[in-house]
Amino acid sequence: MIPNHMIKKLALAACASLVLSTTAMAASHSGGEKKKDGIDFSKKPIEVVIHASYGGGTDVTARMMMIRSRRNLDTDMFVSSKRGGSGGQAQNYVLSKPADGHTIIALTQSHLYTMAQGKSDMKIDDIVGIARAMDDPTFLVVGAKSEAKTLEDLIAMSKKRALNFGVAQVGGTEHIGLAQLGKEAGINFKVVPFGSGGEMLTALLSGAIDATLPNVSEAVTLVADGSVIPLVLMAEERLDDYPDIRTSYEMGYPVKTSTTRGYAVLATTPQPVIDALSEALVKAMKHEVFANYLATAGLKVDSSVAGTEVWDKHLKEEYVKASEALKELGIIK
Repeated sequence: MIPNHMIKKLALAACASLVLSTTAMAASHSGGEKKKDGIDFSKKPIEVVIHASYGGGTDVTARMMMIRSRRNLDTDMFVSSKRGGSGGQAQNYVLSKPADGHTIIALTQSHLYTMAQGKSDMKIDDIVGIARAMDDPTFLVVGAKSEAKTLEDLIAMSKKRALNFGVAQVGGTEHIGLAQLGKEAGINFKVVPFGSGGEMLTALLSGAIDATLPNVSEAVTLVADGSVIPLVLMAEERLDDYPDIRTSYEMGYPVKTSTTRGYAVLATTPQPVIDALSEALVKAMKHEVFANYLATAGLKVDSSVAGTEVWDKHLKEEYVKASEALKELGIIK
């Protein structure tokens, strides 16, 4: 996830850019083409529903996506926050709306955990992913003064005592990734929830915990200054910016953990509408405006942005993985 100080700066940039794009869009409406592949989106604005606070990472990412998407679709777009129930309120709200492509839900893993635990009326098959915006992989890191210099060292340490691992929340992304890696690699651990990635890292720097699992975007500054040491990247392939950091897959542990953000509509939405939305959003997020936004978090378009075919498959696979992990952790039956 993107650090709070970066979110505030990006929010200001997003607002300024949206003002400019609104002006440009209004000019284009004076005689421009209103249809996208035969689908006319100009009859009413598109609502992008988020489950988090305005100004947070999900909100800023949505607004950055909208800068070019509204131009590609030739219609207005706005964000509405439906907070509560770890995404449950947003999900139920979207279920109440017509399946016409004019209501888009912004998704993170929190939505998958909420669905898996039955905390809303929405089921995974009620939605179809139209575009992925961000795929932010996870490091397993220790403090600079840690005795563990490699993952093998950490595993050995855990044989002597259960290591304290910081997570944002019990049953969340970091906890699930840790549980899967722990099972594969034989790591003995205890989780300590902190509420956010920033607080996890603060605890690590103070020596209150042994290790934690921040997203690359969260850890980029601390890795650069040597405050934390990444022992493994929880992914299939190494990152260009971190060529020396081994991945979990190459070490023989098939565990992938990342924070994803993307967009979905109701599954009963007509396929031509789904395809048109996917094409427009992907095109928008491959533009340099969104690419530069990703770059500030150490991410790249090629590994983050994806259309409906790739994203919907990814979404459904993540849901199955989340459900299985929550069962193993005893959070759901």
